Amino acid sequence: MPDRSPRASDEATAETPRGELSIRTVAMPADANPSGDIFGGWLLSQMDVAGGIIAHRIALGRTATVAVDAMKFHLPVFVGDILCCYAAVARIGRTSIAVRVEAWAERRNSTVRVKVTDGVFTYVAIDENRKPRVLAAR
Repeated sequence: MPDRSPRASDEATAETPRGELSIRTVAMPADANPSGDIFGGWLLSQMDVAGGIIAHRIALGRTATVAVDAMKFHLPVFVGDILCCYAAVARIGRTSIAVRVEAWAERRNSTVRVKVTDGVFTYVAIDENRKPRVLAAR
């Protein structure tokens, strides 16, 4: 079982999440390897959902993920941590929306909250034929 006690490298900092809270979920045993570390792919998928919620709201319809840029894993996520994903629009193009997503973990049985991952996700607005469509003027 991994040591979940706060460590010097795992202490909460003065930094706070940027963007709006898009999703919050608990990391479960099925999302982890045998050592109790959460799979990076699970974390990436949660961040994609969080960014997709913001993109859908802006596109006023369906979007598709087309890129993940500048992804960086800072700290591991453990079973029982509460994963909070914050999202903010980075830029809006003709058919695309880039969303910066930060993932923060609230450590189980602790008040420590740490940024574990961040990245920029790009979504394209698509029509009923899954073809790019121009975003409505805002």
